[in-house]
Amino acid sequence: MIKTQTFISVLSVLFFFSLPFSSFSAPPSSASVCESFVQCFSDKTKSPQAQINKNVFSQTNPSYSSVLRAYIRNARFNTSSTPKPTIIVTPRSDSHVSAAVICSKTLNFILKIRSGGHDYEGLSYISDKPFFILDMSNLRNVSVNLADQTAWISAGATLGEVYYGIWQKSKVHGFPAGVCPTVGVGGHVSGAGYGNMVRKYGLSVDYVEDAKIVDVKGRVLDRRGMGEDLFWAISGGGGRSFGVVLGYKIRLVPVPSTVTVFRVEQYMDSGAVDMVHKWQSVGPKTDRNLFMRMLIQPVTRKKVKTVRATVVALFLGRANDVVSLLAKEFPELGLKKESCEEMTWMQSALWWDNNENATKTDPKVFLDRDLDSASFGKRKSDYVATEIPRNGIESLFKKMIELGKIGLVFNPYGGKMAEVAEDATPFPHRKKLFKIQYSVNWKESSAEIERGYLNQAKVLYSFMTGFVSKNPRNAYLNYRDVDIGVNDHGVNSYKEGEVYGRKYFGKNFDRLVKIKTTVDPGNFFRNEQSIPTLPRKA
Repeated sequence: MIKTQTFISVLSVLFFFSLPFSSFSAPPSSASVCESFVQCFSDKTKSPQAQINKNVFSQTNPSYSSVLRAYIRNARFNTSSTPKPTIIVTPRSDSHVSAAVICSKTLNFILKIRSGGHDYEGLSYISDKPFFILDMSNLRNVSVNLADQTAWISAGATLGEVYYGIWQKSKVHGFPAGVCPTVGVGGHVSGAGYGNMVRKYGLSVDYVEDAKIVDVKGRVLDRRGMGEDLFWAISGGGGRSFGVVLGYKIRLVPVPSTVTVFRVEQYMDSGAVDMVHKWQSVGPKTDRNLFMRMLIQPVTRKKVKTVRATVVALFLGRANDVVSLLAKEFPELGLKKESCEEMTWMQSALWWDNNENATKTDPKVFLDRDLDSASFGKRKSDYVATEIPRNGIESLFKKMIELGKIGLVFNPYGGKMAEVAEDATPFPHRKKLFKIQYSVNWKESSAEIERGYLNQAKVLYSFMTGFVSKNPRNAYLNYRDVDIGVNDHGVNSYKEGEVYGRKYFGKNFDRLVKIKTTVDPGNFFRNEQSIPTLPRKA
């Protein structure tokens, strides 16, 4: 815990750009570092320096600030005191990525890799040590091949761009991934990736057939070139520990021409406790075509503090069928036909992104990357293996009212998820009933307000200890949370990495460490929660 607090405090106040240097020499200036990098980059890519300046941004470049801020998604890490990169590289080709890796390694700088910038703790664009950012947002190609029902999707593409690219070619194909369209492919898929078809089809990585990566030597490798171990590792173990993921070849999945969405709300004094309690036995076990997310939020209603529980659902079928199904399985929900809306799968993706008039919205809105629009936030995660008793739900509601703002999201598993072996990919949590996301957002830029909301998250997380997975208490990599442990990659790197590593990956952590030690023995690709190498034998 002390280590984590130190990390957070350092990120809040540290602001320097020097290279690691010996006690006998002065640190080189940012200008000389940039000059050395540009020369190296020019040599490796055989490009004139004037051309390179379009893709390499030093702190003196007029565009530096806008390029940095574009993909900062958490305003907590967008302050004047937040550590800034010495250089930002925005590659436009595989050779640019390869050169960025080699030149960063040569200059002994940490390389932070950012695709969509949705890493909740900002680990893709901040560091307490001198660093560069490799911003993948220009590598955004989505190439759909309906002949074999696959697509190559570049790491810098957003999920919205992927869905739009598929929709342009087919109205009856989709891809099982997240509901937020501005999330980048690189982080989402390499961290396993899930969405509202997870019960029908499983995780995003379950549909990855090939990949391209730049390794620590700067080589561009496909699945055959990297080997099955490394391919396995970047299919759920996070790409940034092993190299720079350039893209994935994914298999598309069939979706019906008509799907159904609905939203049902209940309050604490009118059935919410019974609805949430019963949801635990229905959500993970019902027809796998049905995904029912549960949102639980403290609210004020008629001047009284209460809790609102909301079921938000996607059914891969017609409204009559899901109404009939839930009348039998989940009468506590009280679903009525008029609460349901039938639409295409693409329209349902727009609806899940809070486009209320989804059937009238142009899908082109998914091409909007919503740049430089960060709000303040904190996320944490848990997994539930056995149902929470009714009195536990009641006590949870009371605790949430007491805290005031922190909310919860329950995501059901079951279906396809439970049928895949836990070691098929690095993601080990497939047999759980559901995943919990702790969620709080705020708009005020105030250190005191931030401390209050961060404390709410920690208090509720502590309160839930008895209801969630144990030994270890599991967490989801793509809901990044530095509270569960960080790594400064010193002599205790393995021990520090094991703390959070086993929470994210369970028994699969051991295989990830072995692969990491083989492919990146010098631990160049590292961040505050990356996979460590095996400790060196004395």
